[in-house]
Amino acid sequence: MENNFKFIPQEIPEVILIEPKVYGDERGFFMETWSERHFKAAGYDWKFVQDNHSRSHKGVLRGLHYQKQYPQAKLVRVIHGEVFDVAVDIRKNSPTFGKWVGVMLTAENKKMLYIPKGFAHGFLTLSDTAEFLYKATDFYHPEDEGCIRWDDETIGVKWPLDQSSVLLNEKDSTRPSSFTMLQ
Repeated sequence: MENNFKFIPQEIPEVILIEPKVYGDERGFFMETWSERHFKAAGYDWKFVQDNHSRSHKGVLRGLHYQKQYPQAKLVRVIHGEVFDVAVDIRKNSPTFGKWVGVMLTAENKKMLYIPKGFAHGFLTLSDTAEFLYKATDFYHPEDEGCIRWDDETIGVKWPLDQSSVLLNEKDSTRPSSFTMLQ
């Protein structure tokens, strides 16, 4: 069986960039975005329980979020626009604790990113608008959410936008950096 996906481990090997095989012609394109059979054949036996969809305007930064008692792994992708997507390793005993991976996800490149449990996640919208889809391995529990400031100096994410133009919601803009509390 030919696999319709290419799996590319990132600098933190548990974070996987996934390139789907795209079939296109003059009518448009077709691609699989999830196939339990193909993922399992590649050694990835992920079970998802919830799908989410967000729309954001240019400069909107969401994150860096995680769940404490109910950690979620996520499979994320963009269906309209462009985002810079970030995963931060917050697993205390990990050799890559505090390190981050960032990738460009666009409607055009059709790439997906797998973010494992034990990672904080966030993204910055680079296009005028972006629609972002993600599958999660556990349900969202609002009372369980943790947040690391997007501009935490210890982590040092290199966001590709002038920091003065970043748009945050109240929750993200008023959170103290919690990364030092994780150490």
